Amino acid sequence: MVTQKRDLRTGRTIWQEKRLPSVPAKSLKHDVETDILIIGAGISGGMIAEALAADGHKVMIVDRRGPLKGSTAASTALIQYEIDTPLTKLARSIGMANAIRAWRRSVLAVHSLAAKAQELGGGDEFIPRSSLYLSGDELNADALIKEGQARRLAGIETTILTRAQLKSRFNIKREAALLGYDNRAADPRQLAALFLNEAVRHGADIRAKVEIVDVEAKRSGIRAMTKSGCEIRCKRLVFATGYEVPKGMPPDGHRIVSTYAIATVPQPRKLWPEQCFIWEASDPYLYLRTTRKGAIICGGEDESFSDAEIRDQLLPAKTATLRKKLGKLLPNISTEVEHAWTGSFGTTDTGLPLIGEIPGMANCWAALGYGGNGITYSRIAADLIRAAFSGQEDPDADLYRFR
Repeated sequence: MVTQKRDLRTGRTIWQEKRLPSVPAKSLKHDVETDILIIGAGISGGMIAEALAADGHKVMIVDRRGPLKGSTAASTALIQYEIDTPLTKLARSIGMANAIRAWRRSVLAVHSLAAKAQELGGGDEFIPRSSLYLSGDELNADALIKEGQARRLAGIETTILTRAQLKSRFNIKREAALLGYDNRAADPRQLAALFLNEAVRHGADIRAKVEIVDVEAKRSGIRAMTKSGCEIRCKRLVFATGYEVPKGMPPDGHRIVSTYAIATVPQPRKLWPEQCFIWEASDPYLYLRTTRKGAIICGGEDESFSDAEIRDQLLPAKTATLRKKLGKLLPNISTEVEHAWTGSFGTTDTGLPLIGEIPGMANCWAALGYGGNGITYSRIAADLIRAAFSGQEDPDADLYRFR
């Protein structure tokens, strides 16, 4: 097949409590032509398809599983502008000016996504949340203060909390913390369905259980062959397949990581003040969010491997570790687990995604290496690809192109 076929996730996620959102999809039984073929009907494919279809492009989306049935369901959907790599650390890799551009672009992406969700009628499911970043073994109190000062100089409003202030406001014991503002929490399947359905409203065509096994890419056009023997002809192709990357990849600096998550029983009366996101400047780090019903989603314990069998075998032990860490951080809450799951994702050395035309594959684009900022980077990918396919170049495209 044209992408690496992987076992994306194991366990039952909290989002699977609800019925799968409705997205119209048909089978493919004959050869077709389209302007743009998007492979992947998850959150990235949905945002990219909506942007392109709204601009008047003829768009087809195919997925070998079906809409919303891939890694989107495993997302914990903390939609943050704070990327995995702290601003001060990123500056050491790509320079302070470029690091500031990357962080500002993430701020813009979250704001833009919130506005679009509101326009599409999904704003009620897109919950505003602040973000509390705790000192840890990656950034101690002094380094965290410098990080906060760097964010302020970049124009990103940040409150620096001392140990006493953190204990008084949130009843959490750490040496220091940074408080960021105006992030979002969501149900990732509902959000993806919102964009996929809007793409359909603009004329996009979604085909389910269509597996692309070969792509012939030329400047004059692209031929994509399906497992069933059908041919899809298009002018441009976009891989929105998460970490199921195209054959011959990943590029330098990209790697696959396994991650783990739990969701507790609902406990709305025991939650911390303000219900902000909580995450750590540690490796491995812990992160938390709440749901509308008062459950706590807790994740982390990442491992630098992609073997699904080994990943899955660790789920019971990782669940126990997450419970232990959660109980230590917030002693008054219940760590009783209702859902536990594991999955994999792609990441890069800088923490920035890779978005652009694939070297050696004319008119074929890909968006991958999202790390812990999948939905935020999905929005950036949609913006960059939309600009490129309209004959323009996004001013930040150089930050993300394949290296």
